[in-house]
Amino acid sequence: MFITKLLLERGLLVPAQLEEALALQQSEGLRLDRAIVQLGFLTERQLLEIMAKELHLPLVSLAEVTIDAESLRALPARIVYRKRLVPISRQNGTLNVATSDAFDLYAFDELRLLTGLTIQPVLAPREEIEKLIKTHYGLGGDTLDEMVGADDLELVSGGGDASEDLLEMAQEASVIKLVNEIILEAVNERASDIHIEPYEHQLSIRYRVDGVLQEASIPARMHRYQAAIISRIKILANLNIAERRVPQDGRIKFQVGGRQIDVRVSVIPMLFGEGIVMRLLDKANVLFTLQELGMDLETFERFKSLIDQPHGILLVTGPTGSGKTTTLYAALNAIVGADIKVLTIEDPVEYHLQGVNQIPVDSHVGMTFERGLRAILRHDPDVVMIGEIRDLETARAAIQASLTGHLVLSTLHTNDSASAPMRLIDMGVEPYLVSSTLIGSMAQRLVRKNCPKCKVEYRPEPKEVPPDLGLLPGEVLYRGAGCEYCRKKGFRGRSGLYELMVMDESISDKIMERAPSPEIVAAARKVGLRLLREDGWAKVRQGITTVDEVVKCTAI
Repeated sequence: MFITKLLLERGLLVPAQLEEALALQQSEGLRLDRAIVQLGFLTERQLLEIMAKELHLPLVSLAEVTIDAESLRALPARIVYRKRLVPISRQNGTLNVATSDAFDLYAFDELRLLTGLTIQPVLAPREEIEKLIKTHYGLGGDTLDEMVGADDLELVSGGGDASEDLLEMAQEASVIKLVNEIILEAVNERASDIHIEPYEHQLSIRYRVDGVLQEASIPARMHRYQAAIISRIKILANLNIAERRVPQDGRIKFQVGGRQIDVRVSVIPMLFGEGIVMRLLDKANVLFTLQELGMDLETFERFKSLIDQPHGILLVTGPTGSGKTTTLYAALNAIVGADIKVLTIEDPVEYHLQGVNQIPVDSHVGMTFERGLRAILRHDPDVVMIGEIRDLETARAAIQASLTGHLVLSTLHTNDSASAPMRLIDMGVEPYLVSSTLIGSMAQRLVRKNCPKCKVEYRPEPKEVPPDLGLLPGEVLYRGAGCEYCRKKGFRGRSGLYELMVMDESISDKIMERAPSPEIVAAARKVGLRLLREDGWAKVRQGITTVDEVVKCTAI
């Protein structure tokens, strides 16, 4: 291949690397240029730049190309999926087609005969082409084409008693591939949840990315295979595929690129079939340090002093999905060691922590939070983590654990840190027990972070921001402009907002008096409490997030 000769002449490839690439080519049947890229000697874009120059072909960034509908209609979807090329523009009898393979001359001849147009290849990285195909033609379209052509695949609706047919369908190679593509796309998009929702005439698949649901582009005909897709997921999660009348819960474990990912599966019967939500728990993305979660230095030092206490109760509060469990895991990571015995009881155990003894709740056999907590106190722990305090029995068990010399970490559903002690009292715990055992409570929220690649400065007008931000004249703030790295969203990743209330005598007195939350907040403000909103404004000024994100998740 003449490209190889050029690479050697320019010193981009050495003879030893060429020999290694040739060996890979022979062993796996790859083309030589693809073997070079797979071995990491050159990136695909570097190789395409050389090809573009030598073959006199344009090299484009598809993220910056606007594609018109007429060009997309020029080629059947089956050709696009099979050949991995996309028509991007059409003018004066010429169809510009993006490809990552400039040497696939047979494909260009086939397109010329099929369309009657002159075909002009345009080079682009394969990853960008794949992304464009998913956007405009839908996820899994090529797999659906295979399924349409399969003679032994029977279409079955969601009703009736057809469990054997569903079992056969769910084990078809094409159905397995389709479900794998749905999950893999979620992992690549950094999604935390996959929502599969059946409607009368369509199947909707949505991914929750950075806390926001976004529609996946899928072919309309995927609706015909919803029963097979749902059955395949139920088989993976060890659920009963014949039972379609009651909710079911299960788990799936799989690996993607060496990363182990757990999936919690929830199936609920709905009007037009079963709806599924899959929560993706990526073990590689949970073991953060407290400061990596977005905790500023002052809050970190105060929080660290609390988790170093020998006994007491520390609560992390906030709504579902605000990162409470992740914060508790980070806290355990900060204190776990050979000299400390840590036991947790969770429903379910989301991540495995090295050096921590974790117990799953199982209500089917009577293993409740309360029963498990009473049992683990006989295992001589130093630190106990309870997944959530849900009722009076669990709260009393946590109080008892604290009074007998244990540090107890747990979560609670309240809107702010000052409401946590009153929530325990509302459950039925005596105020004197709360004031004597609670050492601190921390409310938190998650906000989307500005994309680091496209973050730009801007100067807002005072009327564009809330008055409590205290905007200074001419002050510069930041927001994401939208780029390929953040999928044009302007945000990538999330950061925590924190409101940490450390107990002192004045706050304890207010709890003993059953004072309302505003009075507890006033007492806590005098000893350094910083509200969620104020932490949010600090992160806005640092360029971490935007005004709108803070307003959306905090109250004045």
